[in-house]
Amino acid sequence: MPGDVSTMELRRRWRASVLPDLRGAVLDLGAGSGIAADHLAAGVEWMALEPRRRIEPALHERLDRRPGSRLLTAPAESIPLEAASVDAVIASTVLCSVRRPALALSEARRVLRPGGILVFFEHVAAERGTWTSALQAAYAPISRMIDHGCDPHRDTAVSIRSAGFASVEVRRMEAPGVLGTVEPLIEGRAIA
Repeated sequence: MPGDVSTMELRRRWRASVLPDLRGAVLDLGAGSGIAADHLAAGVEWMALEPRRRIEPALHERLDRRPGSRLLTAPAESIPLEAASVDAVIASTVLCSVRRPALALSEARRVLRPGGILVFFEHVAAERGTWTSALQAAYAPISRMIDHGCDPHRDTAVSIRSAGFASVEVRRMEAPGVLGTVEPLIEGRAIA
């Protein structure tokens, strides 16, 4: 039975509870509008990674308001930073849309300092054999074309667990979906 809290509300709560604790140099994978920056502590060095040629105006505004922030225009599979150069990486509903999730996670692990943390909130594939899984599989080709490459049928939890992190914590949850389905979600952290 799905919870009665929407995915948007769960993501908002996740940002408010997890992101303020991050310190040092923080890389925001697929920064989008840059909303994560609103939740980071004042002394955090925020780096917004965004592959798109057209950057959202809200991201530029947040970059301008946050001293020491940087925009990195590159895909998550090729992060233009030195190895062991960041303290934390944020992945919030982005691993569904990277072309090569294993490579993007390998890059995130590469740029993290030893003991650094990947924090994530992602929508993921439903349990195989369910109505939600069938709908995700049918919708995935369309979603990849119209939603920045998003594949709702991707098992991101397995990808994170297989990425070579020293430890991984994953919590599964569900939000109401469409047509009587649920939206399976994960949140958690992985330590480099």
